[in-house]
Order: sequence, then structure tokens, then C-alpha cells
Amino acid sequence: MRVLGLSSGTSHDGIDAALVEFSVTPGGADLRGRLLHHATTAYEPALRAAIRAALPPGKVRLGDVCGLDTRLGQAFAGAATAVLDAAGPADLVCSHGQTLFHAATGGTLQLGQPAWIAERTGLPVVADVRVRDVAAGGQGAPLAPVLDLMLLAGKKGRWGAVNLGGIANLTVAVPGEATAYDTGPGNALIDAAALAVTGEPYDRGGALAATGTVRTELLDRLLVDPYYARTPPKSTGKELFSPAYLDGAGSYPPADLLATLTELTAVTVAAEIRRHRLDHVVISGGGVHNPTLLDRLTRMAQGATLVRSEDLGLPADAKEAVLFALVGWLTWHGLPGAVPAATGARGPRVVGAITPGAEPLRLPAPLTKVPHKLTME
Repeated sequence: MRVLGLSSGTSHDGIDAALVEFSVTPGGADLRGRLLHHATTAYEPALRAAIRAALPPGKVRLGDVCGLDTRLGQAFAGAATAVLDAAGPADLVCSHGQTLFHAATGGTLQLGQPAWIAERTGLPVVADVRVRDVAAGGQGAPLAPVLDLMLLAGKKGRWGAVNLGGIANLTVAVPGEATAYDTGPGNALIDAAALAVTGEPYDRGGALAATGTVRTELLDRLLVDPYYARTPPKSTGKELFSPAYLDGAGSYPPADLLATLTELTAVTVAAEIRRHRLDHVVISGGGVHNPTLLDRLTRMAQGATLVRSEDLGLPADAKEAVLFALVGWLTWHGLPGAVPAATGARGPRVVGAITPGAEPLRLPAPLTKVPHKLTME
């Protein structure tokens, strides 16, 4: 079965797409995924500006939200058709959409109306994948452990995974200790500061941070945020780590500010790696392109080996989109798409809502065995 996964993360810079062919191995114990194509479609500047204006602490009218839902749906439809034109047909689309607000158990909102995707592609679309978990008492996040735990199943040693997106999240894949949660900011504050002080959307290659000095008084002030002391399950977003979070930090030289925020991400992620005594950590997300951040993280992780997700057959920039391709496959087969140990839900739930495509909706027969391991090819 070929599933097209679509995602746009907390960095809201564009739409990641991955076309994955899934097959169940003989005996049904394992799942194989073959990445056929992946691409990123950048948001048009006007659309990205509209997203940024709608994110907390911005104030928007209901009409603006409705219009943004439509514009994002059309953008996701365009990204989907571009991949299908380039790489061939699919059986299903799973779209995460663009998160506009995430209040954990208080609700979560992803925009990007899936009807536009279904209409443009003619394919059924799984979307709105977080809300069912929230309704079951969970936080609807993180969803990454759905992929991480299957990808790391059976590995010897204490393995984990970190995704360095706008928000950083950690998955602990140690048998008997499996958990996952957002550790705090990944690139969100770094990107916000870079935009404010340089006009560029991010600190390319961590170059500016590399020339700066970590201001310990600012770092210490940031580290007292209560979020870090909370026990999992926990998730966060730009509702907390927004550009407004940096109010009062504008007096620092740009290089020092970027160096300090890069240190903040490294310190908070490394602390959780050490807490769980991980010896191998698979890293992915936009932060892997920031050598300054990776250098600081490697130094602070105290012996844990950082493994690029490419080494497991999963390009770092494609991981989120592959995750949602997997979630779509699971939903289509009536299997849970969230990990209760990570989200805090009362139990596993099949996630998402299905928008039919051009043909009558025909779901497959239930699987007799549930795959617990995923091998990417």
C-alpha cells in the first residue's frame, strides 16, 4: 500500500511530503517501508506571514482562521499533487496539517482542510490525527514515538530518538521504560531570535551562534521555566515558546543571544538523554543542519552516540512526513496511531478522521497480527 504523508511542523516553513510503500512481512510480525519520494514545498511568503500572525500570542478573527484553513488546505493539496506527479500514484493520503494552537488536554487545532486534498487528488485523506487522543484524556502529542518505537524495536542497548524541530521531543525506546515527551524548544526560539535580529528565518548552520558567548545569566533565567520540571506526559508548543518569550532579551548582542538560545536547546535535550541513560540516540529534524547545536548536544550528552536517522534508512528531513504516512497506514487498518505511555491517554486509540476520495470508501479487512517493528528501505 502506498501512503503519502504530509506535515508542516512548528517551524511553519513549508510542507514536507513522503510517499511510502508499506508491506507486511510474511507472518505479519513486521512492517517494511520503502521511501519512494520525499520533498518539501515552501510556503509562499504571504501564507507563511499569515500563519506567523495567527500563532500565539497573535490575535485573529474567526474569518481569518476560516480563510487560513482554506489556504492551507489548498497548499497541502498542491504539495500532494506535486509528489504524485513526480513519483506515481498512491492509495491514501495522511495530512497532519499546520498546528495553530496546542493546549494539550485543553485541545489542539491543526488547519489545512483535507477536503481540498481529497478533491484535488481523488484519494481518501486521513486528517485531524491528534484530537481523538485528546478526547481519550491524552495530550495528542508527541506522536513521534509511534514511528520511533517501531523503528528501534529489537535493538540492543539503551536506544532513544530526538527530533529537533521547532519543539524538541524525545522518545525512550528501552523495553519496559518506553516513554516520549517534548523536552522544550528545539529551533523555535533560535529561529525567532534570528528573524528578529538578522531578518533571516533561521541561523544558517549555527554560524552566528558559533561566534557568540553564552550569557549564563540569561540561560539561568530561561532554565527556571516550570515546564522543564514537569513530569511526563507533557507536550508544548509555540503557545509557550513564542517570540514573546524572548521579551527583555533584546539588549544582548545578536551573536550572544543566538549562542545562549542554542545552548538552551542543547542543555534541555541533553539533560533528558542523561536522565534516561541512553547510549544511542537517533536524531532528526531541522536541527541536524545546525552543527553548532549538534556539537553542544554531543558534548553534553556524556557518551551517548548520536546516530543520524539516515543510518536507519530514514532521511532526517523526511521523518515527520514518514511518521504521518505510517499513522495513515495504521488508521486505514484500524490500528492505534498514538502511544498512551507518551500522551497520557486512557488507552490506545485509532486516530484521525477520513475524508473519502473519488471512489467509494472501502477499508481493508482487519489484520490478524499487529506489526511491532518497522524496517525502512
